[in-house]
Amino acid sequence: MAYHVPVLLNTSIQGLNISPEGIYVDVTFGGGGHSKAILQELNQGKLFGFDQDADAQANHLQDEKFTLIAQNFKYLKNFLRFYQAVPVDGILADLGVSSHQFDSAERGFSTRFDGPLDMRMDRAKGQSASQWLQEVELQQLTNVFRVYGELDNAYKAALAVVEYRQNHLISTTQDLKNALQNVTPRGKENKYFAKVFQAIRIEINQEMEALKSMLQQSLDILKPGGRLVVISYHSLEDRLVKNFMKTGNFEGNLEKDFFGNPLTPFKMISRKPIIADEAENEVNSRARSAKLRIAEKI
Repeated sequence: MAYHVPVLLNTSIQGLNISPEGIYVDVTFGGGGHSKAILQELNQGKLFGFDQDADAQANHLQDEKFTLIAQNFKYLKNFLRFYQAVPVDGILADLGVSSHQFDSAERGFSTRFDGPLDMRMDRAKGQSASQWLQEVELQQLTNVFRVYGELDNAYKAALAVVEYRQNHLISTTQDLKNALQNVTPRGKENKYFAKVFQAIRIEINQEMEALKSMLQQSLDILKPGGRLVVISYHSLEDRLVKNFMKTGNFEGNLEKDFFGNPLTPFKMISRKPIIADEAENEVNSRARSAKLRIAEKI
């Protein structure tokens, strides 16, 4: 089985508008699918890949034009400066969780398997989801469920976890489901648990903060005319990406100069998000929630 099937592969590569001599960054290397496609377009150019997941790092590509950096993409600018690779011609980000991570029971990302409740992208750092759930306070857990999971019953869900852990360890994915069994909407269990797992995963990996940091750094390292290509999988990510590309900030507040001209660092290449066609959705279910946005630095 493939480590990960890249979503919107051709469209995202086209969106980079690759120059054979350019410098490009794949900030979510994963299984290397997007990186392989970029390398095929390069002649004397260079490609840098980022991934904090040790499983992904095992997919390192043997190509002299490629450098894999085993770090979170929030350290994008520091490492590219270290490699004297600034400015760059394009940045590609395929956000979220890879197929391999979802399909590995021991990672704890999926609601489909019972396994250790870990959820860390980098298992060498930080608290696992299990450790965090044993200690997190009710109010914080409520906020995480409400903001990152968009749960209608965020407080009830958080309270159920807090009460359950008084007498039980929450060490596996099934433990977490058991804790929530009395507050889970009947007939909508899968969708509900997917939202719960998403919320915890985002918090454990500080995904929103890392995404904001990477987007802000993109302004410093992209050359004028350089492309920013981002694939997101839920509304929280997509809203940040859309606002940043359109206005240069995360609130979506478009500033204008004295003459009323918009002050934005990007030109939108795709006015609306690009989505997968039905043919791709048929062979890759993950594509159904994907939204691709492309912008060019002015």
